[in-house]
Amino acid sequence: MRIRSLGVIDDAVVELSPGFTAVTGETGAGKTMVVTSLGLLLGGRADPALVRIGAKNAVVEGRIAVPAGGTAIRRAEEAGAELDDGALLISRTVSAEGRSRAHIGGRSVPVGVLAELADELVAVHGQTDQQGLLKLSRQRQALDRYAGDAVAAPLAKYAGAYRRLRAITTELDEITTLARERAQEADMLRFGLDEIAAVEPRTGEDAELSAEAERLGHAEALASAATAAHAALAGNPEDPEGIDAATLVAGAHRALEAVSAHDSALAGLSGRIGEINILLRDVAGELAGYADDLDADPLRLAAVEERRAALTQLTRKYGKYGKDIDAVLAWAEQGAARLLELDGDDERIGELTTERDALRAELGGLAQALTDARTEAAERFAAAVTAELASLAMPHARVSFEIRQTDDPDGVELDGRTVAYGPAGVDEVELLLAPHPGAPPRPIAKGASGGELSRVMLAVEVVFAGTDPVPTYLFDEVDAGVGGKAAVEIGRRLARLARSAQVVVVTHLPQVAAFADRQLLVEKTNDGSVTRSGVKVLEGEDRIRELSRMLAGQEDSQTARAHAEELLATARADA
Repeated sequence: MRIRSLGVIDDAVVELSPGFTAVTGETGAGKTMVVTSLGLLLGGRADPALVRIGAKNAVVEGRIAVPAGGTAIRRAEEAGAELDDGALLISRTVSAEGRSRAHIGGRSVPVGVLAELADELVAVHGQTDQQGLLKLSRQRQALDRYAGDAVAAPLAKYAGAYRRLRAITTELDEITTLARERAQEADMLRFGLDEIAAVEPRTGEDAELSAEAERLGHAEALASAATAAHAALAGNPEDPEGIDAATLVAGAHRALEAVSAHDSALAGLSGRIGEINILLRDVAGELAGYADDLDADPLRLAAVEERRAALTQLTRKYGKYGKDIDAVLAWAEQGAARLLELDGDDERIGELTTERDALRAELGGLAQALTDARTEAAERFAAAVTAELASLAMPHARVSFEIRQTDDPDGVELDGRTVAYGPAGVDEVELLLAPHPGAPPRPIAKGASGGELSRVMLAVEVVFAGTDPVPTYLFDEVDAGVGGKAAVEIGRRLARLARSAQVVVVTHLPQVAAFADRQLLVEKTNDGSVTRSGVKVLEGEDRIRELSRMLAGQEDSQTARAHAEELLATARADA
């Protein structure tokens, strides 16, 4: 990795060994920035406060070897990345304003893609993980993670039934709790539907009545106009001397028709005038019929206005989706459907209650299967962690799991009991530790000292390492609170783990660092920054001096040097 302008690091290159790499240095030298840098490359949260004061942005670049055929390669290629001789080049930039950019294989990608790759490439374990594993929920998650498909399969079935049960319970609560409000809503809908049904409106009826009312209200004027227009077109019987349009057009047609045989153009005009004559007679006939049929009945007009008033009242009250009678009919259609739903509450309650009881019974069976799977996995997990503790200078310690349930009258049936349930089952899982023979098993948060807790957590992580198919493990000071022989055993165990995977450890313990295949020293310059030369690989005399400093705080102490050389010799002999 290359790190620039991140925290105390100005510009530094971190070269990690394929085996076991230990990162050491004085407190505050910037060792944690190595962990933070790797976290950024793996899609971690970008905190602008990490950008070095005076810099515009912080940049972390890394080259990560990717397992051939793995999902990480496929995901990277889907994002458009190109591999560099089987490795991915990843970079992450964080600006002082908080903006973040990520690149994989020369292609800009969302930061979330880095997190997706991280699941297959690197497992990070630190003191935060230790504190998290003290929570019961995290201990259950750890057990489920260790169990793999043995728990994942029944848990998936249980989770599906649980979600359905929650949905049914919510609907039941809504129906029963809001029964009064729903009854009031049903009464209002019935009143409205009855009022609309009493009027019996038709689609478009309001527009039809409006047109009829307009016609009836002006019947005399309309009749007079139609009669006058008819007389102008076809003549008035009471005025035989009058001249009308039909007579004039007919005369014009006869005049042209007499000579049309001598000129085709004039013959065409004669034909068109003939058509006009026919059209005039048709319009005159329709005008005569209109005048005869027009009814100036004031009783009909009153009836139309009364009907319009009834429709207008409906529109004002129920025209939710518009201002015409069609909107009222739309409201009635939806209201009827809603009323049918509300009137079916009793039937629906019965159906939901039956389904809820059946799901409770089913959930109890699924919960039992889940508990059985966890119990079996817990025995294997506890045995594996106990075996690891023997390698960490706790040969008589015993780890176990307590899997228990809490009685709840509103819960599900489990082995003759009614117990509380949740989205992950009915089990409360707690990790217990008996540190020596005769000691009762107690929760690790109460029954372990600081050093014992660190070793238990490390043992848990090592057991996880055997089940997690990732090539790199990063441990950030998980050896805190440990010293002496236990520290030596931790270093030895990490070295063994490094035989099958890459292990990177940030540590203050010389007993751990001595077992590393490569030791990196992070040190500041006089101005308080870490430069390119500030992260260096320690070999030979330099490594002995650093181990001496870690042992006694004095690089040149002969006693410390002798102890450092002894530690290195022990580690090499063990390898």
